[in-house]
Amino acid sequence: MPVDHYENFPVASLLVPPRLRKPIEVIYRFARSADDIADEGDATPEERLAGLAAYQAELDRIAAGTQPQTPLFVALAEVIAAHALPIQLFRDLLDAFAQDVVKKRYADYPELLDYCRRSANPVGRLVLHLFGRTEDVHLMQSDCICTALQLINFWQDVAIDWQKDRVYIPQTDFPHFRVSEDDIAAGRSSANWAALMDFEIDRATALMRRGSPLVHALPGRMGWEIRLTVQGGLRILERIRQVRGDVFRRRPKLGLTDWLILGARSLRM
Repeated sequence: MPVDHYENFPVASLLVPPRLRKPIEVIYRFARSADDIADEGDATPEERLAGLAAYQAELDRIAAGTQPQTPLFVALAEVIAAHALPIQLFRDLLDAFAQDVVKKRYADYPELLDYCRRSANPVGRLVLHLFGRTEDVHLMQSDCICTALQLINFWQDVAIDWQKDRVYIPQTDFPHFRVSEDDIAAGRSSANWAALMDFEIDRATALMRRGSPLVHALPGRMGWEIRLTVQGGLRILERIRQVRGDVFRRRPKLGLTDWLILGARSLRM
């Protein structure tokens, strides 16, 4: 599908079964557009929250069985009805995006994981519902993968998020490695900063490894889609580690060579 934003990970690619491409595209448009309300442009916080509240109102109409007022939500209502998707998962996404408008720091790792539970995990759970694979173990594995992907985005975007006055590295981690937000402000890559980033990389890697058996639960091409997603995330982590966490000057971006590596590694999963 055409995507206006750069993505390191595949979205509704040709590996997705044709019957599910449209539902996944609709879900992606919902999530992407809601995220843009929270993040893009120069709207005030009040305007952003009002825009997200309008999305919540559209979900309320779907839940009540009344006609949504916008084409996106008309399409979303059809997808929700056709696949019996839990509407709470969409509400969780909106709640996380609204949190981004008002919350700029996370006290500790559990608090960050709670954010990921709402900002990332619903997408994976929606995909599993599309495939009818909602066993507890598969939902857990999906949550691990999605949270890992969210953390990977945080680690590679430290400098970008700083420009938005956001810091997703847990506040309790800074003193342990004798670094501070001043290091982010200065774009200072030191041995201590590298140690902090290695610690965060290890967290995301462990989650991704725990979730990776999910690839064997999904049929055919979708299993390959998830393989590439998992390997893409792990490759980004490798690239961050290779530059000793210096995402200020050497933010990783996957190229052709990386995708060839991902393909080869996916064959061995």
